[in-house]
Amino acid sequence: MPSSSDHGAVNFDTARFPPLKNDLYLRAARGEQTERAPVWCMRQAGRYLSEFRAIRVENEFFRVCRTPSLATEVTLQPLRRYAGLLDAAIIFSDILVVPQAMGLDVEMVPGKGPHFPSPLRSPDDLARLVDRNEGFSVDAQLDYVYKALTNTRHALGGQVPLLGFVGAPWTLMAYMIEGGGSKTFAAAKTWLFAHRAAAHELLARLADVTARFLIGQVRAGAQALQVFESWAGELGPRDFAEFSLPYLARIAARVKEAYPGVPITVFAKGAHYALELLATETVYDVISLDWTVDPRTARARVEAALRSKSVARSVVLQGNLDPTVLFADEQTIRDRTAEMCRAFGPTAHIANLGHGMMPAHDPEHLRVFLEAVHQSSAELRQ
Repeated sequence: MPSSSDHGAVNFDTARFPPLKNDLYLRAARGEQTERAPVWCMRQAGRYLSEFRAIRVENEFFRVCRTPSLATEVTLQPLRRYAGLLDAAIIFSDILVVPQAMGLDVEMVPGKGPHFPSPLRSPDDLARLVDRNEGFSVDAQLDYVYKALTNTRHALGGQVPLLGFVGAPWTLMAYMIEGGGSKTFAAAKTWLFAHRAAAHELLARLADVTARFLIGQVRAGAQALQVFESWAGELGPRDFAEFSLPYLARIAARVKEAYPGVPITVFAKGAHYALELLATETVYDVISLDWTVDPRTARARVEAALRSKSVARSVVLQGNLDPTVLFADEQTIRDRTAEMCRAFGPTAHIANLGHGMMPAHDPEHLRVFLEAVHQSSAELRQ
């Protein structure tokens, strides 16, 4: 559970939020049968939208994240453009606000992406992280995210649920050691073998901070949560079981202890081998699939794993259209979306892409996808 200082840092009145008008996403995430599949998209607020690029002309990326009014505006932009087509909003922020809160500098370099000027090079560098300093408070460090959530929850007026999120420990660790993205992840993986104890220490500390951060996000107004293990596929099954899964499980368990009714999703991109473990060894309500996984196979594997371990709970699937399909013509988008919906079937499913929106996507092609989900998933339930 969070420390008392973390509880004291947030003083938002969460009891006066507007009543929710569209609870389709929440019902589906809880495994309830719905009249159609709810739909939202990872990175639905971002660079593919001209209205977002207009804000970025005068505002550095992390300034948008750190300015609650701007984060709210960007979060709402896709809801305005696709009025009535999106069933959830996700707060505009970034997974790397956690390393920033822990004391590392992070820059967003145009054309390159995130860059850490001084990444962690050896276990001795763990001393640079401030999360164990006296008086450190996750909520105080990330107060601006909470304010953005609260502002956005009010601004939404109950249109759709608001999602909060974090990056998972292995993914954050990889960024913090590599200093940015990587093709080989050689530096981060070296820690797993040459500095195993230090790696587990860092992962444990990240799990603690992210769990406390997610709990704070719920207090601030988030109605559902997602954990992004973006680099899961860079680990083989054995290393995923040691360096990712236990920390993913720890985060979900702590959030559920604090807020049992808040749905939480895990997106372990590329780790298709881990479906059974995610279903039976963690308490995530939803498993998000990337586009390399067949939904029929995924559902069969998850259900078989739950039966074999006598786990009495449902696990909902989310996904999983290949984002590059949005570069196709409109009829192809409709056909492939209908195919995706048929693959998931009429049972509880949350429609999404298999990864996030890309900067070069045509916004109108996203509209085609959203409309196709509405039509195809509704027809399946008739």
